[in-house]
Amino acid sequence: MTQRQLPRWSELKPLLRTKPMTVNPTDRRLEKALTISDLRRIARRRTPRSVFDYTDGAAEAEISLRRARQLFRDLELRPSVLRNVAEVDTSTSILGKPSAMPFAFAPTGFTRMMHHEGESAVVRVAERAGIPYALSTMGTTSIEDVAAAAPTARTWFQLYVWKDRAAGEELVKRAAAAGYEALMLTVDVPVAGARLRDVRNGFTLPPTLTAKTVLDAAMHPSWWVNLLTTEPLAFASLSEWQGTVAELLNTLFDPTMTVDDLAWLRSIWNGPLIVKGIQTTADAERVVDAGADAIVLSNHGGRQLDRAPTPLRLLPDVVAAIGNRAEVYLDTGITNGADVVAAMALGADACLVGRAYLYGLMAGGERGVSRAAEILSTEVRRTMQLLGVQSVSELSPDHVRVP
Repeated sequence: MTQRQLPRWSELKPLLRTKPMTVNPTDRRLEKALTISDLRRIARRRTPRSVFDYTDGAAEAEISLRRARQLFRDLELRPSVLRNVAEVDTSTSILGKPSAMPFAFAPTGFTRMMHHEGESAVVRVAERAGIPYALSTMGTTSIEDVAAAAPTARTWFQLYVWKDRAAGEELVKRAAAAGYEALMLTVDVPVAGARLRDVRNGFTLPPTLTAKTVLDAAMHPSWWVNLLTTEPLAFASLSEWQGTVAELLNTLFDPTMTVDDLAWLRSIWNGPLIVKGIQTTADAERVVDAGADAIVLSNHGGRQLDRAPTPLRLLPDVVAAIGNRAEVYLDTGITNGADVVAAMALGADACLVGRAYLYGLMAGGERGVSRAAEILSTEVRRTMQLLGVQSVSELSPDHVRVP
């Protein structure tokens, strides 16, 4: 029979440890975030609904985005045990240069709407993390200011082709003069997708003060104070705009562009050319034949054509068709470092993440972006160790089963 006794103080004392208090409220919020989903929940609380929904939402019924995320959830990772994984190398080569992680920060529009630190915060994190960052044509910090914010970062410039080709050419020249490494042409936006959350929220640029937004301001005072007391929003590619995102895209972008126009881009850009928004094997082969150095399998995060092909499912066929003629990157639906590892195992040369770091930005500015990068990097490293691989180059289709 078990005998009971009162515990002695010497036995209790080692158990009575207090956790050091984190004084800074931003650090306190972020240290509770263990996953990208945690950052998303914090971002949702701290950001006006229309801004959060612009980031979080997709087109129409949002089927494309759900399918992409669900496929990552459903795949099976297949480990090999009894391997020495005390140390793993997460680095890889992207466009012939080293990247500390097999992912880059994707281009996102209107980033200073999410948090006033905007693109400058994101590129500084990319610089410290040793990964590339792509500035969007629709960015809210100038090409030159982003380059100055992180002088040693690997910067890419993402281009939408405008109806005014001279304006687009001027942007390309500015990017080259500022030392940008690569040009990323996005080709899946001949017209704006139907992003219904934005329509229902009455989302405009800049935000329109209505009874609804004033009420929302009362719920998110710090966001509004930061917006109204910092430098006014300035776009990388135009001086100002009053209206909805869809109206902006349909006004500026050229729906007549074809693969033949890649020759025009090649005539004004001497560096690596990445084509983003490829959704079929045939289109992948066409743009590589036309001179693309890399392609991004992407359905624009589900924000353009709903029920579009899921990039991860398309990946093996495209890799087989392209061979070593161009690099193949993948985005859409990535919320975990294990998603990145799975894509690399199936043949991707790198992944692009967008929403993941934007959730961090909304949750805590530059420190939130750093937290997002840290979470993804930790997950990549741990997944590789549990799979039994010492380097990214060891990943193969044997490590993944896609249903």
